[in-house]
Amino acid sequence: MSGRELVVLGTASQVPTRERAHHGALLRFDGHGVLLDPGEGTQRQLSLAQIPASAIDRVCIPHAHGDHCLGLPGVLQRMALDGVTKRVTVHHPHHATPYIDALCHASASATSANVRSAPTGPGVVSTDPPLEIHARELSHSIPTLGWRFVQPAGVRLLPEQLDALQIPHEARSELVDRGSIRHAGRTIRLEEVSVTRRPVSVAHIMDTRRCEGANELAADADLLLIEATFLESERDVAEESGHLTAAQAARIAADAGVHRAVLTHLSRRYPGTERHLAEARRAAPTLDLHVASDLDLIPLSGPVVPAAPG
Repeated sequence: MSGRELVVLGTASQVPTRERAHHGALLRFDGHGVLLDPGEGTQRQLSLAQIPASAIDRVCIPHAHGDHCLGLPGVLQRMALDGVTKRVTVHHPHHATPYIDALCHASASATSANVRSAPTGPGVVSTDPPLEIHARELSHSIPTLGWRFVQPAGVRLLPEQLDALQIPHEARSELVDRGSIRHAGRTIRLEEVSVTRRPVSVAHIMDTRRCEGANELAADADLLLIEATFLESERDVAEESGHLTAAQAARIAADAGVHRAVLTHLSRRYPGTERHLAEARRAAPTLDLHVASDLDLIPLSGPVVPAAPG
C-alpha cells in the first residue's frame, strides 16, 4: 500500500444494484482518511474493504441527495461502537445543513460520535495538514460542491542523510522550520538533507453538467474521481438531470491535464462498465483512465488493484 490511494467503496448513482453499492470512496493520504460521498451501505462497504471507522478523519459531501449521504448515520454509529473519540468534521454545502444535521442525529448511537458539522461555500475550506481542502460550485439540480485536496509544495527529508549525520529525530522539525541547525560543531542546512516535494492534488467531481467549477477542480490533478452517470446516447437526459456522460468526463480530465482519471457513479441502466470505458477512451485516447468497480484500490500512481472476485 502506497499510503496515498483511493479506495472505491461504491459506484452506483441514485439506485444501487446487485453489483454496485451507492457511491462512496475513501481517500487515504499519509495516514489521513477523507470519506467521500457516504451513500447508503457505506458502513458495510468499509467492512468489505477492511477499513476501520477509526481511519476516517473528515467527511466531504457534495449535496444532500441520498446517494451521497444516506450512509452517514451508519458510519457515525460504527465510530461510536468502536470507541473512536477523535473529532471528525463533516464538510457540506450550506444548503444541505438541515439534512446533514438530521443524519448526524438519526439514531441514539450516532449522536455519541464526536462529529462536527461544517457547512461551507466555494473557496478554501481547510488548511489543516496534510491536505488543504478547496471547494467549487458545480452545476446540478440543487446547490452542489466539488472538492479538491492539495498537499502544497514543500520539502521531503532524506532519512539516510539525516542518519549519517546523526541528527536526532527531535531536531528534525526544527531543521524544517528554521532551514538550518547547529549540530556537532557545524551548521546543517535543510537543502543538504532534503529534496523538493512537488504539490499533489486529488479532485472529486460528482453530479454536475460541464461547468467552469469542474474545470478548475480538475486542473492538473494527480487523481480525478469524476462521475460518468450516462453514455452519449442519453446525453439529453444527462444535461436535463445535471450529470455527465462518460465522454464528457473523459474530455474534462484530458483538457485539464489530469494524470489519472477514475470514472464512477454509473446509472443502473448499464449492467457493466465496458461501454463507459470504450466511450471514454474514444473521447480521450491518451488519458490514464479507469472505470471503477466497487472495492477497487486506485493509487495516485502505479497499477490499479481491482477488487478481488467474489
